[in-house]
Amino acid sequence: MVQTTIKTLGQLKDSNYKPRSVKEELRENLIKKISKKEITFPGIIGYEDSVIPDTERALLSRHNILFLGLRGQAKTRMARQLVDLLDEYIPIIPGSEVNDDPFHPLSKYAKDLIEEKGDDTPIEWLHRSMRYGEKLATPDVSVADLIGDIDPIKAANLKLSYADERVIHYGIIPRSNRGIFVINELPDLQARIQVSLFNILEEGDLQIRGFKLRLALDIMFVFTANPEDYTNRGAIVTPLKDRIESQILTHYPVTIETALSITEQEAGIHEDQIKKIQVSDLVKRLIEQVSFEARASEYVDKKSGVSARLTIAAYENAVSAAERRAIMNKEKETQVWISDLVGIIPSITGKIELVYEGEQEGPYQVAYNLMEKAIRTQFAVYFPNPETFKKRRTKENVADENPYKTIIRWFDAGNHLNLLFGLKDEEKIQMLYKVDGLYGIVKKHFPAANAKENALLMEFVLHGLSSYSLISKKIVEGKIEFKDLMGSMLNLSTQSFRDEELDEDDFK
Repeated sequence: MVQTTIKTLGQLKDSNYKPRSVKEELRENLIKKISKKEITFPGIIGYEDSVIPDTERALLSRHNILFLGLRGQAKTRMARQLVDLLDEYIPIIPGSEVNDDPFHPLSKYAKDLIEEKGDDTPIEWLHRSMRYGEKLATPDVSVADLIGDIDPIKAANLKLSYADERVIHYGIIPRSNRGIFVINELPDLQARIQVSLFNILEEGDLQIRGFKLRLALDIMFVFTANPEDYTNRGAIVTPLKDRIESQILTHYPVTIETALSITEQEAGIHEDQIKKIQVSDLVKRLIEQVSFEARASEYVDKKSGVSARLTIAAYENAVSAAERRAIMNKEKETQVWISDLVGIIPSITGKIELVYEGEQEGPYQVAYNLMEKAIRTQFAVYFPNPETFKKRRTKENVADENPYKTIIRWFDAGNHLNLLFGLKDEEKIQMLYKVDGLYGIVKKHFPAANAKENALLMEFVLHGLSSYSLISKKIVEGKIEFKDLMGSMLNLSTQSFRDEELDEDDFK
C-alpha cells in the first residue's frame, strides 16, 4: 500500500513507487478481483452473463468503452463503478490543473516547479473518488468546455503574452488526466465537437486557439449512447466510433425474477412503510409485468424504451397507496391490494413515450390497459387459464369443466360487488366472501395460504376474470365495480359466447 505520508518527490523516489497508466491500474486491479472471485460491479443485476463479462474483457484489453443501450439500463452506473477499480491514491504535483504525474509531468507549470525544486518538489495524494469526470452531452457543449481555451483574464493578471502556454485554461478532459472521463449521450454532441475528440483518443494532441500541444493525456474514456439517437437527435460520427475500441450493448431484465431483484434493491421504501405495509410476491410480480407489457405494447415507442425506473416508482407508489388508506382508516397495518395498483398509474404515464396511436388513446388509458394486460398475463400463472375453457371439446364431445362457473353465475344472477378504494381490510374481506365460489377456487389452488393471502388472491381472481372478459369491471366514483357482462351491456357476440360457455350441457 502506498504511503500517503510521503510529501516530496525525493521521498517518492526512495519508496520505489512505480506509476501506472489508468488503464493499467484498471486492468491489474480487475485481475486481482477476478482472481479472488470478488464481485467486480456490485449492485448491477442481470448483467452477470452479458454486459459485465464484456466490460471485463474490454478493461483487460485496455480499451475505451461505449455503452450502447436504451434509457434505464444502468449505463452511467456501470461507468461510475469503474472508479472502484482504480488505485486508492496516486501522487500528483499540487497546484497542477492536469493532475501531473511527478515522474512524467505534462504541464509547463509542473515542469518548471520540478526543475526549480528537484527532489524537494512537494507532492499530494489524490483519492480515486476525485479521478472521475463526467459530462452530459448537449448541443451547446463547446470545444472550450471539453478541451480548453485561452483565458484573457489570466493573461492580464499574470501579464503574460497570448503566445505563453500558461494563458491556457484547460477544459474538463485535460483536467481529468490520470482518471476516468465519461461523456453521456454522445450522439447529442455536435459533429464538429466529436471531431475534436479524434486526436485526443489516438495521439493525445490538443489544439487550442493556435496552440498545438503534445500532451500525452492518460485517460480512460467511457461513452454512453442510446440507439434512438442515431436516427432522431444525431449520430456518432464514424471516425470517432472507429476509435472507441469496445462497444458494449446493454439490455433490460430478461426475466421477472431479475426485474424483481432490481426493484427491491433500488426502491426507496420508508422505514415506517416497511413496518406497516405488507407487499405480497403477487403484487410485486404484477408491477414488474407492467414494464414487460409496456416494452411489447404497440402503443409505446420501442425506440425510446421503458426504464427500470418505471417499476421502481410504481412499487413506491403502490406502497404509499396502501399506507394512505391505512392512515385514513386508522389501521396499524395493511397489505397492498390489487385495487391499490390504480395508484401506480402516475408512475406509468410519466415513464413511457407513446407512438401516434398511443397518443390517440391517451396516456391514462394506455397505462390502465398495461395494468390489465399485466393482470391477464400473471393470472394464467397463478390460476387455470380461462382461455382453455372457452368452448373446448374433448373427443367425447364434452367440454372441460370450467372452474370459474360458480363465480360467473353469481354475477349473472344479478349480483354485483362494489369495492371502494378506501375500504378497511376487514370490510373488503367480508365483501369478497359474498361471491360464491371465490374462496373455493383460491383454497383449491393455494391450500397453504393464510387469511390475508386468501383475500388478496380472491380479489385477484375477480380482476383476472375481468381481464379475460368473463365478468365486467369498471372504475367509477372512487370504487371498482364488478358485474356480469350482460348487465354491463357489452356487445352481443361476447354475450352469445358466454351464454354458450356456461351452458350446463357443455360441462362434465
